[in-house]
Amino acid sequence: MMLRTCRALCSQAGPSTGGWQALNFDGGAFHLKGTGELTRALLVLRLCAWPPLVTHGLALQAWSQRLLGSRLSGALLRASVYGQFVAGETAEEVRGCVRQLQALGLRPLLAVPTEEEPDSAVKTGEAWYEGNLSAMLRCVDLSRGLLETPGPTGNILMQLKVTALTSTRLCKELTTWIRRPGASLELSPERLAEAMDSGQDLQVSCLNAEQNRHLQASLGRLHRVVQHARAQHVRLLVDAEYTFLNPALSLLVDALAVRWNSPGEGGPWVWNTYQAYLQDTHERLRLAAEAADRAGLAFGVKLVRGAYLDKERATARHQGTEDPTQPDYEATNRSYSRCLELMLTHVSHRGPMCHLMVASHNEESVRQATKRMWELGIPLDGPVCFGQLLGMCDHVSLALGQAGYAVYKSIPYGSLEEVIPYLIRRAQENRSVLHGARREQKLLSQELRRRLLGRGLRVPH
Repeated sequence: MMLRTCRALCSQAGPSTGGWQALNFDGGAFHLKGTGELTRALLVLRLCAWPPLVTHGLALQAWSQRLLGSRLSGALLRASVYGQFVAGETAEEVRGCVRQLQALGLRPLLAVPTEEEPDSAVKTGEAWYEGNLSAMLRCVDLSRGLLETPGPTGNILMQLKVTALTSTRLCKELTTWIRRPGASLELSPERLAEAMDSGQDLQVSCLNAEQNRHLQASLGRLHRVVQHARAQHVRLLVDAEYTFLNPALSLLVDALAVRWNSPGEGGPWVWNTYQAYLQDTHERLRLAAEAADRAGLAFGVKLVRGAYLDKERATARHQGTEDPTQPDYEATNRSYSRCLELMLTHVSHRGPMCHLMVASHNEESVRQATKRMWELGIPLDGPVCFGQLLGMCDHVSLALGQAGYAVYKSIPYGSLEEVIPYLIRRAQENRSVLHGARREQKLLSQELRRRLLGRGLRVPH
């Protein structure tokens, strides 16, 4: 049954198979999941597509706890939203979730749901960031333990949120300085990398004494995470954030890349994320890829459409500055397509020195990637992989996984108190993704109707 379904779902990529055939994203792979899982997925996705629930999620959660009590409210969340999008709270629960994914041909991309939101209350000093460092180090160990035998390309990946280890205030200050014409070389990636490696005191003239101390501590935390991840063969995918933070985040990623993405280290251990919904992304990506090539550094990229559209536009209006985002969804699609083509071309030229995650729920983007991989001779389970969120886009993830592509599910884990606020923030940032899940809801409804009516398994042709 599995072999017949796999043949129906895909045509193996590569010139040796003849012509390329598109994968079928028509829900044919849903037969791999139980009826209870599909029912929960349909109900939760419909709930999450309801705007008031997303907008007032935190208030509704607090109201639910007061009305039902923490125990009953928690049980309802675990049976619905938490159960759909979260791997669990304990290491054993996470392992159980990952085993289920692996049985479906999918891989884990663990994410610690800890971060400092811009404009939020200031956290309690360095202790908060040190606690986050401990959580990141545990996540590295858990990621390594989930896959005890990594593949030849080093296929253990983990997400890293830099603002969990350094303050947004510092990132804003650095971004302001970086954007000034003729910014000082004292903020070069090479100088920061040397400070990370040596542990020597770093003084930056644009920062005051307290900010310099925090920068030094932040560099130490980032270095420790990457050092530990490298030792455990875990590659780190750094999340992009807002445009008023990203230049500083990219500077820190570049500094880590100078140290850990050198040829002798075995490919990129630190990847950056590029957001196609920003107007300057293609040019920045081109320059970064060419700079890495010239420097002989490995280059890793997670390519996303982006999640902060509403806030970016509101900030631009408030400050009277130019809107940095693409004018509409179609323009974002074109930007994503151009960035994807750019990166696939670099992968085909540089091989294992260039890695790409196609992080997209868009079927056309995934089809474009698989077709160009075939045309460029990029192996299915090589330096290009795909990524989607746990609990969403399973009709795409399952089809890719069964076809032999490397597919990762972004997996948050932790307690209800830690994860639910994180999920609500992600839902508020990803409204377009949630609204775009209508096709997935339709496919889930079709599969559930088929089961209820007792029809036989329909194998797509």
